[in-house]
Amino acid sequence: MSQRKYGAERRGRGGGASPTSLKKSSAPYQTAQGNSFVNGSWRADWALNRLGAAPTHSKPGLPRRALATLRAMSLPAQAAPHWNAVVLGGGDPGDPFAAAHGAKVKALIELAGEPLGLHVLRALRESGRVERVAYVGPTTPEMDALIDERVTDAGSLLANLEAGVRALPGGERAARVLVVTADIPLVTAEQLRDVLDQAAQQSPDAGLIYPVVRREACDAAFPGVKRTYVKVRDGTFTGGNLFLLDPRLIGQFLPRLREVLAARKAPLKLAGIIGPSVLLRLLTGRLDVATLERKVSEILGVEARALITPHAAIGTDIDKDSDLELARQVLGPRSPA
Repeated sequence: MSQRKYGAERRGRGGGASPTSLKKSSAPYQTAQGNSFVNGSWRADWALNRLGAAPTHSKPGLPRRALATLRAMSLPAQAAPHWNAVVLGGGDPGDPFAAAHGAKVKALIELAGEPLGLHVLRALRESGRVERVAYVGPTTPEMDALIDERVTDAGSLLANLEAGVRALPGGERAARVLVVTADIPLVTAEQLRDVLDQAAQQSPDAGLIYPVVRREACDAAFPGVKRTYVKVRDGTFTGGNLFLLDPRLIGQFLPRLREVLAARKAPLKLAGIIGPSVLLRLLTGRLDVATLERKVSEILGVEARALITPHAAIGTDIDKDSDLELARQVLGPRSPA
């Protein structure tokens, strides 16, 4: 199901408003300056001032739905979506965890009566920030209803990432992309909206944004749950199971990222890539986030930023039975009809 495209209709009627005055800004991000808001909402404000003098029913050329869209665009917190999404739902067909729960892949394991991937897709759609969704991996009919582009599993994480981005309209020239795994069913629409808005405000020019969660937030939300943490001078963090990227730069950083991932289990090779002093400081907890951002940017050749979020569900994926049991406790046995 293709989601109706957000943005005002360009009618060119009513109070002499020109067609271009109702057009949403084509730039991925607009910095708030003076009376200008994100995504050209000052244009929507101008149009509303011209159109708002008379009742909606007196303007046959402007449907109520279009006027409602203009009103939403006039509010900074309700800016029209400028993100696409790639959901990574592929996996090893022989995954014993999935097989033990009667599923082809992990994303199809049932939780509260629905596949894990469906929980994620619904949160994306309800966030109000995502326009089109590409899903990589096997699906169900219920999931298909929330997907714009279905993509066959390409066999590896980065291959699936690249295939998903290329499947979106415009490919590498499309809107900014949120990449999310299909195994974080506890994430909510509000949390995704908060992360996307925070990314747009704090790092509008970054080619790669990686949300991280403080250990304290994880422990408070899900006491006793074991996660992999990294200690730096700024605190102790776990990585999120999503990241944000500028698709125009994917061809620039993917080759280098493949090299880094291939070296992650070879300490000497990894030290050669990131530098022995940086690796030592990271291992001993003496590296700060800002230095790590600069080093990752240098390695990948694009501006990379960490985004500290309080939403523990972003760092809580379903990898084992204890994770699944936690999610069942949170969501209950079955989702409401």
